Amino acid sequence: MTDTGNPLVGALFPAGFADRPLILPGPGGEFGRAGFREGAARIAGALLALGLRPGERVAVQAEKSVAYLQLYLGTVMAGGVFLPLNTAYTPDELAYFLGDAVPRVFVCDPGQAGALASVARAAGVAHLLTLDAAGQGSFAEAAAAASAAEPVARDSEDLAAILYTSGTTGRSKGAMLSHRALVSNARALADAWAFTPEDVLIHALPVFHTHGLFVATNIALVTGGAMIFLPKFTPDAVLDAMARGATALMGVPTFYTRLLADPRLTHDTAAGMRLFVSGSAPLLAETHRAFEARSGHAILERYGMTETNMNTSNPYAGERRPGTVGFPLPGVDLRITDPASGRALPPGETGMIEVRGPNLFSGYWNMPEKTAEEMRANGFF
Repeated sequence: MTDTGNPLVGALFPAGFADRPLILPGPGGEFGRAGFREGAARIAGALLALGLRPGERVAVQAEKSVAYLQLYLGTVMAGGVFLPLNTAYTPDELAYFLGDAVPRVFVCDPGQAGALASVARAAGVAHLLTLDAAGQGSFAEAAAAASAAEPVARDSEDLAAILYTSGTTGRSKGAMLSHRALVSNARALADAWAFTPEDVLIHALPVFHTHGLFVATNIALVTGGAMIFLPKFTPDAVLDAMARGATALMGVPTFYTRLLADPRLTHDTAAGMRLFVSGSAPLLAETHRAFEARSGHAILERYGMTETNMNTSNPYAGERRPGTVGFPLPGVDLRITDPASGRALPPGETGMIEVRGPNLFSGYWNMPEKTAEEMRANGFF
């Protein structure tokens, strides 16, 4: 870890790897770690010039790009709180998120700026800027003209990000994620999945979600590894990346069903890979078995949620049992309880999962009552 006074920045830019590649040649360009960090530092400088103060939010609804990742890191460098928003959200939905979080800066796609200007203004957003899939826009121009900033000092309990839940049981809630939560989870996963600086991760996930941003991206950064950074998943692009020296893929179940539908997936084409991870939705046991038969690799399934990042994982070394999500990660306490009483249940009983650990969120944004309702006195969520 580099001592920057900013826990997440220090963890994601470890000492000794500045001269190594981060983004291998591909649709998004090519970036070494030093150049990537320089771009993020310029973004931090641009945000500070816009008046961003520690703890203020930067909301982003933009297409996937390397510049998007730099905006995430630049926000954290500037002491801000990164707020990624699903690109499918409508102006009416965005009005809620912006009104709730009240970001100082909102970055959106140039094609949406006209429709969203009044929404941002009504929410009290101070600055609306743009960023497209090619990394161009008014925010990119502001960053290019800015001076690189040094990381703003933050405490491990200070917020680094807010990620809104899906809102399936009511209005969406903003899960507050601290530097401590993101650093601890990235390190626990990197250790559990044996990531090293020699790994090359195929990044085909969206970046507005915890899987693509806080799992895939953070693991590659914290370990000194590299990524083949794809705009989106296609079997062609992933199979090409596998042939170019990739060692790992993080995906959702549909990635694997689509790969299984491609006859080019074989033991030979997957021979250079060491790890396939699945999450964000349950993986059918039939898919797990079919993929292992076709590729020679047993998919590693894990379990997490917005409020906790990742909680459990099937073992890297050992049996990866289809239809299960493994064991608690190091440092994570997990128990099964009776939903009504909170009483811990014995093995074999069905109940509610409760977790406790350094990966846990800091509460729901602007919802202290809901936070208190969901948290046990002993720290379990």
